Amino acid sequence: MTTRPRASARAAGVPDARVIRAGPADLEALSAVIAGAFHDLPPSRWLIPDPAARQEIFPGYFRLLVEHALASGVVQTTPGRDAVALWLPAGPGAAGPPADYAARLAAATDPWTSRFLAFDEALDRYHPAGVPHHHLAILVVRPDLQGNGTGTALLRGYHRELDRDAHLPAYLEAASERTRRLYLRHGYVLRPNAPFYLPDGGPAMWPMWREPLPVRVRQHTTPPPAAPGPGERAAP
Repeated sequence: MTTRPRASARAAGVPDARVIRAGPADLEALSAVIAGAFHDLPPSRWLIPDPAARQEIFPGYFRLLVEHALASGVVQTTPGRDAVALWLPAGPGAAGPPADYAARLAAATDPWTSRFLAFDEALDRYHPAGVPHHHLAILVVRPDLQGNGTGTALLRGYHRELDRDAHLPAYLEAASERTRRLYLRHGYVLRPNAPFYLPDGGPAMWPMWREPLPVRVRQHTTPPPAAPGPGERAAP
């Protein structure tokens, strides 16, 4: 029998024991979790059509993203390291990719680097500029553990911080219609330019935005349904 925090306690701001901050020692484990969860998503198939090559390349690619989020943002995970959310401050004054990102991306993704560069360019083109916010770059739950509310716990915990402490909006790019619908239930709305499409006949991506809730509203809002399983990246 498992015990979950009561909805009323979570709504009142009590931290969820399933959510912890990740550290450098979690880098390899979380990169592998993300690679597995994203393996079959439409943008992933567009990035690397060959499944075997995707399986080989993705852990190193996502390692770059997790490493950047550990250094410049917030990485949330669970005690079992079976789910992960990468949050990055964005907007004026926010840190960009590491200086050696291009070289490391090429080393990690060869011979598919041109696709990854096109992917980054497409995401950058539609990312809101000039407004401070936090970017949910990745949210995944290990596929065999989806449906138990872990994704919701990751989202709710960080939304609470954005609402109560930072009072900042959040942004993400949903990579499927299913996850788009789920994020709508968590207070996100579609951006006016949604959806956009990856180049060369690539799949749709849905840019989404969430304004911070006033604390009094957040405290009396019924918790939304469980959050995405494989999750969303802004990439892939």
